[in-house]
Amino acid sequence: MDLLEDAHSMGGDLADLRRALHREPEVGLTLPRTQARVLAALEGLPLETSTGTRTTSVTAVLRGRAPHATDARSPVVLLRGDMDALPVHEQVDVPFRSRLDGAMHACGHDLHTSMLVGAARLLSAHRDHLAGDVVFMFQPGEEGYDGAGVMIDEGVLDAAGRRADAAYGLHVFSSAVPQGRFLTRPGTMMAASDELHVTVHGAGGHGSAPHRAKDPVPAVAEMVTALQTLVTRRFDAFDPVVVTVGQLHAGTKANVIPDDAWFEATVRTFSPEARARMQAEAPALVERIAQAHGLEATARYIGQYPVTVNDVDETAFAADTLREVFDGTRHEQMAVPLGGSEDFSRVLAAVPGSFVFLGAASDGVDLATAPFNHSPLAHFDDAVLADGAAAYAELATRRLARTTPTTAPSRTVA
Repeated sequence: MDLLEDAHSMGGDLADLRRALHREPEVGLTLPRTQARVLAALEGLPLETSTGTRTTSVTAVLRGRAPHATDARSPVVLLRGDMDALPVHEQVDVPFRSRLDGAMHACGHDLHTSMLVGAARLLSAHRDHLAGDVVFMFQPGEEGYDGAGVMIDEGVLDAAGRRADAAYGLHVFSSAVPQGRFLTRPGTMMAASDELHVTVHGAGGHGSAPHRAKDPVPAVAEMVTALQTLVTRRFDAFDPVVVTVGQLHAGTKANVIPDDAWFEATVRTFSPEARARMQAEAPALVERIAQAHGLEATARYIGQYPVTVNDVDETAFAADTLREVFDGTRHEQMAVPLGGSEDFSRVLAAVPGSFVFLGAASDGVDLATAPFNHSPLAHFDDAVLADGAAAYAELATRRLARTTPTTAPSRTVA
């Protein structure tokens, strides 16, 4: 059974699917055209397929037929691919450029979806070798809509009739990583992402007489600076915190003191402990600064995605698998976590598994300067599609083979 060779034989079909998805990107939790394309691509395969009720997700279960695979204790592996695009206007000049103004697959989710379809086809063709079941999780709404959380609420982790034993996800990069190179690391892989929203309530007046008003602008300016001091003076440099103020608004005219001023910041943390501290300390800090200025502040700390934590054993297994399948030259361990965030973190919080990065930059580009994910100029190469599909399939096949009915935990089949 040569899954990699089989994957490359379907590379053209996967590229056609990826380009069709790229032409018609959809944002958020409702992706009807994307869902329809996925269902059509899976048609005819021996899958138990269902769709979401709160989102246009697709969940497909493949039942293995190897000896003991039908045992109620046989293992389950979950493979996840996200499907949504970003509200970005594409500037890449390619024949399959987005047809929809203001929407683009700028993060490579069209590749993830196509790779997962490829894995479903590969594993369906080799289901007699599967010592358990595989759940294919086609997820909308990763880009800030918590689609993983919705799918978990709707039962994706137990879609096979018992809880998944391991879970794997892939994510492509348009630069920074050489094409075809896989990266993993045990432990913290990506940061948690939260937001801090602050409004300072003052009293407007004439710019020439600030003593007759309550000016919120100096207080907001002090808050922005103080938040940077907070993370460098109250937090361990080896458990870092990143705060970036992305929006700051006040006033209408140079000589008018506004009633209110407000800002919004993203907060990135790399441990649950640092995240909990920021949730408590950041709002308290801005509220005290407002009080010192004789003002009031409303601060909301909005939790989004938790830290993405790779299981140590599952990541070692994934690394070994990738080295064996791809000649030992195309896998490396990341030195430090990535500051981005992922809602696959919710899956990994419930099921041991690993998140893996894959370089999808075009050959010959300068990896240091090529546009990165989320850029309107981000470009991903179809050449990695077959390798991604094979990686998914190999991880599932080999992980199922590791767990036999005598060692798998006993679970009740729903």
